[in-house]
Amino acid sequence: MIEPHAPAPPGAPPSRGGPARLSVRPATGRLLVLAGVFVCAACGLVYELELVALASYLIGDSVTQASVVLSVMVFAMGIGSLAAKRLRRHAAAGFGAVEAALALIGGCSAMALYAVFAWTGGWGGLWSDGPRCLLVAFSLAIGLLIGAEVPLLMELIQRIRRQDAGGAVADLFAADYVGALVGGLAFPFLLLPFLGQLTGTLLTGTVNVVAGATLVLGLFRRDLTRRGRWLLLLANVVVLGLLASAAVLVDDFERAARRAVYGGDVRVAQQSDGEEVVLTGGTHGHPLDLFLDGRLRVGGRDERRYHEALVHPAMTGRHARVLILGGGDGLAAREVLRHPGVHRLDIVELDASVVRLGRRDPGLSALNTHAYDDPRVHVSTGDAFAALRTVPPATYDVVIADLPDPGMTASTKLYSEEFYGLARRALTHGGRLVVHGGPVSSRPHVFWTVESTMNAAGLRTLPYRVRGRATGFAAGPDRTTGASRAPGDWGFILATRDGLPALRLDPRAPRPRTLTPDGLTRDAWDAARTRVDGVSPSTLVHPRY
Repeated sequence: MIEPHAPAPPGAPPSRGGPARLSVRPATGRLLVLAGVFVCAACGLVYELELVALASYLIGDSVTQASVVLSVMVFAMGIGSLAAKRLRRHAAAGFGAVEAALALIGGCSAMALYAVFAWTGGWGGLWSDGPRCLLVAFSLAIGLLIGAEVPLLMELIQRIRRQDAGGAVADLFAADYVGALVGGLAFPFLLLPFLGQLTGTLLTGTVNVVAGATLVLGLFRRDLTRRGRWLLLLANVVVLGLLASAAVLVDDFERAARRAVYGGDVRVAQQSDGEEVVLTGGTHGHPLDLFLDGRLRVGGRDERRYHEALVHPAMTGRHARVLILGGGDGLAAREVLRHPGVHRLDIVELDASVVRLGRRDPGLSALNTHAYDDPRVHVSTGDAFAALRTVPPATYDVVIADLPDPGMTASTKLYSEEFYGLARRALTHGGRLVVHGGPVSSRPHVFWTVESTMNAAGLRTLPYRVRGRATGFAAGPDRTTGASRAPGDWGFILATRDGLPALRLDPRAPRPRTLTPDGLTRDAWDAARTRVDGVSPSTLVHPRY
């Protein structure tokens, strides 16, 4: 609760510059300052969240990016608070200048970061680290400016009417924390889904500069010289003009940046509730590529080899009831439905927009041979972990985990011992689980951590891999790894709850290159040569990827 004015105790140091000359009553002026604190805090937190979100999308590993952004920003806020002590004699002008700079830097940070990534990220060498360096620079600059706000606002609120320092600090931080709450909720629930990262950040900068200019030029204008008022007004108009121009051009900028990142054949680009979905090619003989959050999820040049290797080894026994976790593109379902004897196929996909594309997009639906039109296919949207918790024991003969790589933070729980324990419970006697464990050649520790985790959950495992990924498979934001270092294989782990999987082939079933009449090819079995001993299983509370 914001306290009424409390007089400063005797002997308290006077406020610098004397009382503010306001055009409103002190109580109203004090309320307006606290409202400014509220708005500025909300904008500041949006800038932080935007940097974390965009860095996670462009660079990956959201835990690392959040740690870098928040730690650098909090450190810079302390430096900014110390630096603001020199501005206290000119608190109104200083605060106005800080807000104009913060609005410009914070509002344009997303566009600048995306531009550096899109046009220089593929150059290799030092340029590939450009987005990381710029991320640290923006975190430092925004933190410095946010840190400078509090001392200046404290000075302004004390100049309206002196009160004890404890009460003033309490009021100031109460407004600050409530504003941060509003900004923190507005970013994921309003700005990101309805406006996107670029437009949402530009709008935040606009609100920021308007709030700062209104507070200083409206409430404290008598504390500024005539020249100071005009300079501050001009600076704010320039910032507003730059932000407005960027907002007008943001659609053209996004299209140009996507062409730079994905190539010129982008057919679908949309922001769903959980991720950005981009679809390229699929028409006029061009291979279809599906990107989720910038990472290549389906590569038209070699997706059939991947999905055959994922699905068919697991289908060599009874397979009347099959569950696919992920796989909303319908490509794993296409391979499952090629096998006779499938009575029901359930698909659990997190992103409903991917399922819609699998159903309706001409290129993707043709690639999955219109699998969603088969009456045996039943689709639900939701989290795979939560879905497994509701599955009754011994429900499925085959469970196929067609999920993002385990190295991504968001998918870590889908490669945990708890997740595999739920999958084991869902299997019938003799049922089989198959998991994509990431590339064996370039990330052997991750692959064998998956295998160790499945063993810890009580599953008996057989690892295998398939070579021959298309050159340059790492595209989109993953292109910073360089095509020459793109993973050259896929690693899979086939498991059962009762014993070692037996690969008895149905002569009527399709036979991909991964399989021979005696089971997996020798080339597929050589994944065991890369085994890393002594790896520990990954759990929800102790992830190891």
